[in-house]
Amino acid sequence: MVVQGLSSRQENMEVDVSKFNIDAPRWDQITFTGRLKHFFNITDPRTVVVSEQELDRAKVLVEACRAGGTPPGTSIEQLHYAKKLYDSAFHPDTGDKMNLIGRMSFQVPGGMAITGCMLQFYRTVPAVVFWQWVNQSFNALVNYTNRNAASPITLGQIGVAYVTATSTALATAVGLNLYTKKAPPLIARWVPFAAVAAANCVNIPMMRQQEIINGIAVTDENDKKLGHSRKAAIKGISQVVASRIAMAAPGMILLPILMQKLESFPFMKKIRFLHAPLQVTLAGGFLLFMVPVACSLFPQQCSMAVSSLEPELQDSIRKEHGDRIKYVYFNKGL
Repeated sequence: MVVQGLSSRQENMEVDVSKFNIDAPRWDQITFTGRLKHFFNITDPRTVVVSEQELDRAKVLVEACRAGGTPPGTSIEQLHYAKKLYDSAFHPDTGDKMNLIGRMSFQVPGGMAITGCMLQFYRTVPAVVFWQWVNQSFNALVNYTNRNAASPITLGQIGVAYVTATSTALATAVGLNLYTKKAPPLIARWVPFAAVAAANCVNIPMMRQQEIINGIAVTDENDKKLGHSRKAAIKGISQVVASRIAMAAPGMILLPILMQKLESFPFMKKIRFLHAPLQVTLAGGFLLFMVPVACSLFPQQCSMAVSSLEPELQDSIRKEHGDRIKYVYFNKGL
């Protein structure tokens, strides 16, 4: 069965797909440009409105291709599109369908609304508390959804991570909000970004604490499991934290400057009720580009030199494989 709804994307010439490797990267994942094309593809917000049935059909086609049973008449373009839908909606470790709000493809519609409101409603403590709580609830769901699923986390640990990150964000936002009462208006507009950055430094490590405690699965270049490494987990999580902060930075730093300039014009003073929708729209414009850019900063399949691993894991690898393996690989998550 060929995925329905893909006929418009079918190539003019049929291609022999019997030897097509659907899991091979469409673009080079070593270079930033290649990763950027990949993440522009799978974080496409348009995939959010794709029906559950079409996502399931895409999964069936991807799995059929992996098993060497691609339906006759299927085009390469159809396989690429099916893989795009699969990567956007199914977890890379488990193959399970991810919840809609937690998908990276939902970062633009979900993030633009929350970011725009955080930047618009920053003047009063109740507004700061509410929107920081909404943002951290959203982030906690995204972090859990995109974790490395090989390291399970309990409901209790999820609760502790959520409460800790939310408390950090609220303490930072409310504290800085009160501290900047007499500061220039632009400084106060940057408080939400400081709170978001601080919370990301807590939320992501806490949500993925099992990886830090027990280590993350590392493999050789042929995907053969070699053991678990805490140092690999710390490297991967650190890169995710940096990516999330980079994702928010341009919009939350530049948009306040733009809005302060716009609000000085007489016509803007007459349409204050449109300030919030305008900020939400502009935030969406920033996120449309920054979500794939931030995800592309580091390779999804992260590598680490064997010499940088824990001594006991180094010994284990060298005992079994000698000095043949120089690097290990692992999924850093998103």
